[in-house]
Amino acid sequence: MSRLRLMEDLEADDPILSVVNLIDVFLVIIAALLLAVANSSVNPFSSESVTVIKNPGKDNMEIIVKDGQKVDRYKASGEIGEGQGAKAGVAYRLKDGSMVYVPEAGEGR
Repeated sequence: MSRLRLMEDLEADDPILSVVNLIDVFLVIIAALLLAVANSSVNPFSSESVTVIKNPGKDNMEIIVKDGQKVDRYKASGEIGEGQGAKAGVAYRLKDGSMVYVPEAGEGR
């Protein structure tokens, strides 16, 4: 009977069992992180189109557009209404909330 008790004491003091338990904990954490990345809207492996706006309305605003495997980043320059182009027409909001676009005279159809 003392031999059986000696075997139980050896198993209880085995430091390898603690390492095995730590490895199990890390495997569970890694699996949870992989699931979080897979469910993320900016998952690099998904083929969905996603637009993310960081810091909207601020000076350091950034727009990230992911279309399939292509990712484009646009950063705010801090200037308003700058660019090239020509006036194409006028848009009006009606009382019911709908919008009407009226092209400039002489514009091709």
